[in-house]
Amino acid sequence: MRIIGIHFLGLLITVGLRQAVQAQPGAATESLSLQQAVVLALQQAPEHRAAALDVQAAQASERLLKTSLLPKFSFTEAATRSNDPVYVFGTRLRQQQFSQADFALNQLNRPTPVGNFATRFSSDWTAFDSGKTEFAMHRAAEETKSAQSSALRTDQEIVHYVVASYEHVRMAAKQLEVARHEVDTAQALLDSSTSRVAAGLAVDSDQLSAAANLSARQQELISAEGDLAVAWAELERAEGTSIPEWQRRTPALAPMRFEPPALDDAIATALRMRPDHRGLEQQVAMDHASVLEAKSSFAPMLRTFSDWEEDRGSFAGSGGNNWTAGAELSIDIFPTAKRQQLALARIGEERARVTVRSAEAQIRLEVTRAWYTQQAAARMVDVAQASLAQTEESLRILRNRYNAGLATMTDLLRGEDAERQTAANYWTAVSQNMMAWSDLKFAMGTLNADNLGDLQ
Repeated sequence: MRIIGIHFLGLLITVGLRQAVQAQPGAATESLSLQQAVVLALQQAPEHRAAALDVQAAQASERLLKTSLLPKFSFTEAATRSNDPVYVFGTRLRQQQFSQADFALNQLNRPTPVGNFATRFSSDWTAFDSGKTEFAMHRAAEETKSAQSSALRTDQEIVHYVVASYEHVRMAAKQLEVARHEVDTAQALLDSSTSRVAAGLAVDSDQLSAAANLSARQQELISAEGDLAVAWAELERAEGTSIPEWQRRTPALAPMRFEPPALDDAIATALRMRPDHRGLEQQVAMDHASVLEAKSSFAPMLRTFSDWEEDRGSFAGSGGNNWTAGAELSIDIFPTAKRQQLALARIGEERARVTVRSAEAQIRLEVTRAWYTQQAAARMVDVAQASLAQTEESLRILRNRYNAGLATMTDLLRGEDAERQTAANYWTAVSQNMMAWSDLKFAMGTLNADNLGDLQ
């Protein structure tokens, strides 16, 4: 029975582990897609969270300004006790406890201490401020929009960083794949040269050269393994979290074709879509609202107020009550400081407009540079592909000639080096073409989590 129980427990553990593995997000054979990497980064990256908090802070400031339109109500309960003559005289009047005896000179000059419990309700409302509050609210609303635009651009920066890091991983994985293939090829060449030397068809120097070639390829393999590990670390930094070992797989790097818009259309799209450009335009609107707010401060302001108070000699006792209500109109006769505030607001608005023009020039430059870089990268893929085909054919001929005794080991190794360098150039061109397209979309302001189809 004990043996049966142990086997049954082992069966339960095995089934549980299998279910846990099956329930694990992303099966062991599933690779990490670019879409998954971007979504994870937007969930975990601290930069995204910081930008979201900036938006929340701007929204809270906007709500805070709106409260200034509402009247303010307050309740106060105060307890005091004093023998100050003026305090005693006034307190007895408010309590409606004043009597003829309180007019005695000795009582007026040296009164006995009096306690007072005051219950007070007050209200205050700015009925009219020449639109100053409304302009401040408009400025706060534009500030919220600007923060949202900044948050969108931050998300685009995160996506751009993830795309670059993801592409580095795919490139490093391809380099590792090529390095392993080169090691296998070098090992096969060493085995072949060893057999040929044993058969008297080659000299010992061929075998030594093949062994040195294998050692060099093994060193490159070690370097490629380190590069891939570093590339994954860079992607984890972009993600803002660690990537489990079971998910450290990506689709293989492959050449892709892109259809970029015309340069003028790309620039127009950038000026229309870039969140940072839109944020600068919103900054202009904010500064213009600040100018209007500064102008409105010169106008009159009307304030209303009211107050009701009950004064008692004890907390639960009876006493007297009184009320006050009124309105106050205030005008600044010598608004010297306000003139300077208006001048500063106008300077800020003009500076914001100049910044927008400067940013537009910079955007045009960024898009133009990215557009021509992408054009060149696309052509380099075609050139590198043709060159790779030529060197592969040349290496095939060299191998046949070497096997036939018509070429030396030096010729063969030189051909291997040329083919290896050409292959590296080709895959570098493929990766750079992908990154150039990502850079162009980023410069145009169209790179986001919902627009990754052509990059996958």
